[in-house]
Amino acid sequence: MDDLILLENIISFYLDSRDFNGLPIYEPDKIDVDAASELVRQGLVQVVSDEDYMNPHIRPWPSGRSIEDQVDSLQRIKNNEYMVCLYPTAVAMKDYDFSDRYKDRPYHRRMAEGKGALELAFFRYDVLEPYRNDPRFVFRFNDYGVEIWLNDDLYIDESEPEADKTAIDHVGFAYDLSKFDKDDPDSEIRRLVCALYVDLCKLNSAHQLRWSTYEVEPGPDVAPHHIWWGSQMGHWPDGMGTFERFFFELKTLNKLFADAHRVDLVSTVDRPDGLGWILRPSQSEFDSFVHQLDKLLSDNLRHKAFDELGIARRNDADELIGSLNRLDLTLERFGVSESARSEVLEPLRNVRRLRQKPAHALRENVTNATFVHHQASLLRDVTTSVELLRRFWQTHPANAGWKEPEHATEDARSYWL
Repeated sequence: MDDLILLENIISFYLDSRDFNGLPIYEPDKIDVDAASELVRQGLVQVVSDEDYMNPHIRPWPSGRSIEDQVDSLQRIKNNEYMVCLYPTAVAMKDYDFSDRYKDRPYHRRMAEGKGALELAFFRYDVLEPYRNDPRFVFRFNDYGVEIWLNDDLYIDESEPEADKTAIDHVGFAYDLSKFDKDDPDSEIRRLVCALYVDLCKLNSAHQLRWSTYEVEPGPDVAPHHIWWGSQMGHWPDGMGTFERFFFELKTLNKLFADAHRVDLVSTVDRPDGLGWILRPSQSEFDSFVHQLDKLLSDNLRHKAFDELGIARRNDADELIGSLNRLDLTLERFGVSESARSEVLEPLRNVRRLRQKPAHALRENVTNATFVHHQASLLRDVTTSVELLRRFWQTHPANAGWKEPEHATEDARSYWL
């Protein structure tokens, strides 16, 4: 009987707590250790200590420790040398009916049924589209995930629908690379979205139901991006992401150019809102990305910078010279060979050509999983070009004192996806 009473106490504490917390046990006189040990052996209770996770007050996932290890943690309480939290397992909760209590909150229901706070659910990537396309929401990309929240002013606006007053952070990207071949530029990369159950529970009921309609079974080849997953576990990134590296190179190139010639090379070095990985592998999404990227490249180059260097504005036929061609002439002025100039500028010109295609032709909005690969490859090639330009201008005498940071050296780790 003591076992059953203790189990009911553990379950009640778990369900009534704010974040499905475990029953904390600090002192031996607060619990029948032998009864708790028997519940663990029956598979009805899980022991979580700092051996499992830094914060025992949340259950991160089903225990990776043996039953006897968990029992040993309980026994150590008798010596006042330990603190643990007790959680009901999925087995203990299997006969509970939560259909009414959590009918509009599927991720709360799964937590109640025994899911760990740091277990992952996976979703189609287009679950993010309505947030990106809705100006009421702040939609912040990073290389490995996104953050989403309703604009602060609207959140406190009583006329705004309560159903949309929601937020979720720590959303990550996951990948299926089973069909990826690094030597085949047309090989497929499948991108998914993943989120921790503890974060999904921050969504209100309307948005939990909406996310659940996009949920998918991940399959054995799907894994969260290891940088994102590491950050959730408290680890610092060991390298730069693709967009992060691009904007580092763009900002640094502009600084070195300005230090050398006392004029900015580009108009902006800031990342536009919404610039990130395509949200669905479609022609229209890819074309939109190319358009944004070219605005940071050929459209971003300042003709005033080339004017200051005395680079011709018109050719022999009295036609205006484009920004990329003026950059080419600038490199030629400083003694860069034609082959080297062609190599460094070709990726930038390729973006320009890709941008011009939709403007001159009707195109079907084709869906093709290779677009994910094509976008990553395009951004990698462009970043390499900007890096080569940066390395050229860092050799200018005015930049003799500039020191390349460790994370930007040729040997530093960076990620193209």
